[in-house]
Amino acid sequence: MMLSGAEIVVRCLQEEKVEYVFGYPGGAVLFLYDELFKQDQIRHVLVRHEQAAVHAADGYARSTEKVGVALVTSGPGATNAVTGIATAYCDSIPVVIISGQVPTAAIGQDAFQEVDTVGITRPCVKHNFLVKRVEDIAPTIKKAFYLAASGRPGPVLVDIPKDITVAKCEFDYPKSISMRSYSPVSKGHQGQIKKAVQLLMEAKRPMIYAGGGAVLGNAAEQLTKLTKLLGFPITTTLMGLGGYPASDRQYLGMPGMHGTFEANMSMHFCDVLLAVGSRFDDRVIGNPAHFAEEPRKIIHIDIDPSSISKRVKVDVPIVGNIIDVLDEMIRAVEASTRRPEEDTLATWWKQVEEWRRRDCLKFKHDGEIIKPQFVVQKLWEVTNGDAFVTSDVGQHQMWAAQYYRFDKPRRWLNSGGLGTMGVGLPYAMGAQFAHPGSPVACVTGEASIQMCIQELSTCKQFRLPIKIVNLNNRYLGMVRQWQQIFHGGRYSESYMDSLPDFAKLAEAYGHVGLRIDKAGDVEGALREAFQRKNDLVFLDFQVDPTENVYPMVQGGKGLTEMILSAEDL
Repeated sequence: MMLSGAEIVVRCLQEEKVEYVFGYPGGAVLFLYDELFKQDQIRHVLVRHEQAAVHAADGYARSTEKVGVALVTSGPGATNAVTGIATAYCDSIPVVIISGQVPTAAIGQDAFQEVDTVGITRPCVKHNFLVKRVEDIAPTIKKAFYLAASGRPGPVLVDIPKDITVAKCEFDYPKSISMRSYSPVSKGHQGQIKKAVQLLMEAKRPMIYAGGGAVLGNAAEQLTKLTKLLGFPITTTLMGLGGYPASDRQYLGMPGMHGTFEANMSMHFCDVLLAVGSRFDDRVIGNPAHFAEEPRKIIHIDIDPSSISKRVKVDVPIVGNIIDVLDEMIRAVEASTRRPEEDTLATWWKQVEEWRRRDCLKFKHDGEIIKPQFVVQKLWEVTNGDAFVTSDVGQHQMWAAQYYRFDKPRRWLNSGGLGTMGVGLPYAMGAQFAHPGSPVACVTGEASIQMCIQELSTCKQFRLPIKIVNLNNRYLGMVRQWQQIFHGGRYSESYMDSLPDFAKLAEAYGHVGLRIDKAGDVEGALREAFQRKNDLVFLDFQVDPTENVYPMVQGGKGLTEMILSAEDL
């Protein structure tokens, strides 16, 4: 059967059982859009900016175990998408981006809306392709989905010239794909697993440190089982929240720059550290030299061998799918006649509990001024901790991570690696499409929400009942905090002047807008919002503009050099 390139692209997406394509049309992809129009198996979501298309596909992927798909046109369509692509790349999110390109004969001729999309995106994709023959479309898209989802996940871009979408050939979608230069390891080395279990059994001050890989690797169940089996304390990174239930006693909170005192002290002073799908980045361990001062044995499990010993030298590297490696470790622990010494472990837990008693997340909340931490706590109560929560980037992101206790994986969606303002609302859109009957909340700030606020129009078109929790402190909050602490209180361009009335703006888009000024009205406003199951509700909370995120580890400092409150400055 002879099909056009555009027909083949759509058939390929159907073969991959794609439910949603997030995109924006343009000249180079009009034949693709024409074929999407002719079918009803795949639903296209018209965003209002290409950046949001990739973010929404990214949010869809984060909240599911599926690959997100975005479709953009050539030139500015592709360049607008780069921020979303880089965001997905930094957090290892499986997304396939299909971009239009000028006709093959016009490539390199400075044609209208031409950019070197493959060249521009090369540093921020797992892989990219420029399709030069219509016969290559089907195998290329098959490779794209395989690459995006396997090994360490990531975004893959397929750039298709317009004339290739018109040309015809026979359609044959490959059942499987084999790439000689790409063969990710799945099973961990048995000898290394045996060494790791032996170290864990001999540990006197053990600690488990899990990152986003445990969530993306769908290994939360195995991580929880192993942690309970061993009885060790555990911390999860910003990207790993929900990988282990936050309500459990063994959980010490998040580590790092804005982590808890007990998590950071336990990370620093443990004698055996089991790192699961984490990468020891600067926001987690602070100064590597300071971290290395305390002797410890490190076991590191990761699907990506390049992440192991990249910043911190490890003693037992294990490369493989985290879910498979943890299954093997669980079997080895259960089969072993040895167990960590109860008295020794009890002594370590006594020290951990002493650190926990510092209650480092305690904040003052009195009077009618709304504290942002209080809003997040009430959000957790009102949703019973069961919502999909997205965030933008800044103080509100840290407060959401600290005070919303995630017990399930894939419920927390945020930009960890790139730190992209504007992701919150498109992430919420992707999550809401993926889980239409579930509560979805976007925790944001008055600066971040304006980065992609035009997506309120998309939300209206598709009737997405997202609840936007705007912690409005009238500042670029994290910038202001750093300027206060490190720049002598010189607030250079961090005050948000001429803000819109967000409640009225939401109403102008056809949604419900609420402005909340008093602490006593916080819970009631949240309950009213979530009772409106069919409406997007924009809650504009006027929060304390002077509130800072604590605890805090300054850049260049070690985990034990924490600022626990303003009194420590």
